[in-house]
Amino acid sequence: MSFTILLEMFPIALMFAVPLVIAALGGLFSERSGVVNIALEGIMMVGGFAAAAITWLLEPSMRGWAPWIGLVVGIASGMVFSLIHAFASINLKADQVISGTALNILAGGLTVYLAQIFFHQQRTKAFTSGFTKISVPVLEDIPVLGRLFFVQAYPTFYVAIALVALTWFVVYKTPFGLRLRSCGEHPQAAASMGINVYRMRYIGVVISGALAGLAGGVMILTQDIQYTVASIHGYGFIALASLIFGKWNPWGVLGTAIFFGFSETLALYAKDISFLRGLPTEVFSMVPYILTIIVLVLSAGKTVGPKAAGEIYDQGKR
Repeated sequence: MSFTILLEMFPIALMFAVPLVIAALGGLFSERSGVVNIALEGIMMVGGFAAAAITWLLEPSMRGWAPWIGLVVGIASGMVFSLIHAFASINLKADQVISGTALNILAGGLTVYLAQIFFHQQRTKAFTSGFTKISVPVLEDIPVLGRLFFVQAYPTFYVAIALVALTWFVVYKTPFGLRLRSCGEHPQAAASMGINVYRMRYIGVVISGALAGLAGGVMILTQDIQYTVASIHGYGFIALASLIFGKWNPWGVLGTAIFFGFSETLALYAKDISFLRGLPTEVFSMVPYILTIIVLVLSAGKTVGPKAAGEIYDQGKR
């Protein structure tokens, strides 16, 4: 693989990586609070539908702002949808994996149903004002790095980097982050120090919903022209794999998501790489999911997540 091809692949890999980074950060907040959020996929679907619908609705009158407003609505939709998971997992003490799986199934039917009501078809109308690529003046002239990060990149990439840094700071450098992590490690000990475990877990799940909704909106507005039920195609589960392989650390998540982004990009550049040229295109469509399985197998027993993640909180337990 030549260096020129690598330079061409990098911005596209970043485009694929951004929704993975944002969704995985959402999973990080939820699991650090002690709630496993398998529903990332479904929340991304709801956020993607909402962002696409609002963007199409507003683009005739607010073309430049329509996608940004769409993202805000996607965030709000993700937060509301995640409350179902929070209520079932925290108040009703339901199994968190089953609750998340149910939301994934619900999201597919719900978005198709809403699309049928509002657009009279099983998808949103196509929009024309999604995000466009930009080049950053001055920074684009930096040797090598300028070409990789600051030439023809989506603005959402810089949003993702900011969120990684903000998440690291909030989770590891603030009192809120300490309380959040304590609820995911030993909630009974946290409660004995006066921390409201229920509230912290609700906050963790709602932040997770906000970020997953944002990820769904970003994915639709950068990689597609409309929302369909197949638009997200497993990204929520790949985001979970990124979270595990990244060891529940924001910077680890960023590196892992870029790795998966490159695996998606291979399908587009296989014809330019001599030893991959003869393989069927379908093989490269399978690569991200095969890598997800491999990553989970390799990390089994080697990565240790929050100790109480997935456990039902019992106030009487000591």
